[in-house]
Amino acid sequence: MVVSAHPEASRVGLEIMSKGGNAYDATVATQFALAVVFPEAGNIGGGGFTVYRSSDGETGSIDYREIAPAAASATMYQDSEANVIAGLSTNGHLAVGIPGTVDGMVKLHQKFGVLPWAEVVQPAIDLARNGVVLTQREADGLNNMRDAFLKINKHIPYLTEKQNWQAGDTLFHGELAQTLERIRDEGREGFYGGKTAELLVQEMKQGKGIISKDDLANYSSAWRKPLEGTYKGYKVISMAPPSSGGIALLQLLTMVEPYDLSKYKWQSAEAVQLITEAERRVYADRATYLGDPDFVKVPTQELLNRTYMGERLSTFTMERATPSSEVKAGNLLFAESDQTTHFSIVDPMGNAVSTTTTLNGNYGSKVVVKGAGFLLNNEMDDFSAKPGVPNMFGLVGGEANAIAPGKRMLSSMTPTILEKDGKLFMVVGTPGGSTIITSVFQTILNVLEHNMTMQQAVAAPRFHHQWLPDVIQYEPDAISPAVRTTLENKGYKLEPRKPYGRVDAILVLPNGKLEAGADPRGDDAAAGF
Repeated sequence: MVVSAHPEASRVGLEIMSKGGNAYDATVATQFALAVVFPEAGNIGGGGFTVYRSSDGETGSIDYREIAPAAASATMYQDSEANVIAGLSTNGHLAVGIPGTVDGMVKLHQKFGVLPWAEVVQPAIDLARNGVVLTQREADGLNNMRDAFLKINKHIPYLTEKQNWQAGDTLFHGELAQTLERIRDEGREGFYGGKTAELLVQEMKQGKGIISKDDLANYSSAWRKPLEGTYKGYKVISMAPPSSGGIALLQLLTMVEPYDLSKYKWQSAEAVQLITEAERRVYADRATYLGDPDFVKVPTQELLNRTYMGERLSTFTMERATPSSEVKAGNLLFAESDQTTHFSIVDPMGNAVSTTTTLNGNYGSKVVVKGAGFLLNNEMDDFSAKPGVPNMFGLVGGEANAIAPGKRMLSSMTPTILEKDGKLFMVVGTPGGSTIITSVFQTILNVLEHNMTMQQAVAAPRFHHQWLPDVIQYEPDAISPAVRTTLENKGYKLEPRKPYGRVDAILVLPNGKLEAGADPRGDDAAAGF
């Protein structure tokens, strides 16, 4: 089974497995397909994380997060008076981190793939050459970005070919197809060297970006040991830093574990309050301690110590809200956009892969590499631009996440796998920027505590608290009017927000069959056999 953000990408992954490929082959094929059919977040010009569990229970992960170029500096987004320059870290060439996706996919395939590399890349090439029929959502997305594409690029990107894209139009990706063919034929060198690298560096020079040929040549994804913890008999496997997702998810689950959540009704005042207070404390810790482990010491063991987490929640009382001003944390603010994508895969042998990948913002930096046809990320915005300056999403980070050459920026991506009694139980993850962690957390609780099916758990309305701003954000129908009144009387501030996140998950049923959860908030689709 494959569950991804686009029906065509899910189909590609499924066909690879039906030809005898495994979950790792399908991951590579799905990733490249998403770069074609889901350009707002699917990518070869971005990065991400993959957590895996083999059929024999071996677990691991690969980090292909973007890296700051060698010419990057801690003050690169500030003017001469040390003021942060609006938009510099989010739009255009200076916002781009060194892409990691292609290197990550090459390494994953080299280690675990069984089909030839060319065979797993070819479906994306076919999609690019034959064209992709746009849904209404995709047409609207391209139309909304048209002015930005034309303003930021020094050439006219093919994504603006039509003045007004409509559902049913076919979008052809000719230059991207050529780039993918170079990756098919030359592997890693087809992206980080040769013509593609020349085109990328030329694009950087045109737009005063700072990525060099050496930056591309020197990029390397990293194998990392995933974080593992338990929740009421379930083993939880998730991503280690530089993603904050795994630590934060394990902290949240551990903090609420002593409580009988199944006794509370779903989204009752007690449940919302408990989850909010746990989220408040976890995001405060995230702000202070987390960053790239190759640059700063991340106190993982201390943060996941059960005694420590019990103490963190000891100041919680059902009688009132704990204001975020009373919860200690760091002092740097930074943003993280919510345009990411996630897919979950389980193959016939029982290998499972959970992958979250991103350009960061919607269509990344909006820069389309001239002659190569792919979008570049704006991942540099995930660093802390300057102490004390709030960015548009209001997430807070510490010195651990300051910009430095060769450093990976902090992420919230939370690709996760659960086991029960030594067997695969769930594969889950989502896009959503700062809301990723809480969306994965609540989806897991929906299944384990509220007996929802996978689809029900994914579709259920969600709410979110991230320490600062000190507010519970909730989707339509997530919190009833009566519960809102109860919470407000206890001192909580609540704000409605549009639906967020697109959780794509797979549940292994007791009979061994797979049940998909494809998020109705998007065009997400499951495919299985």
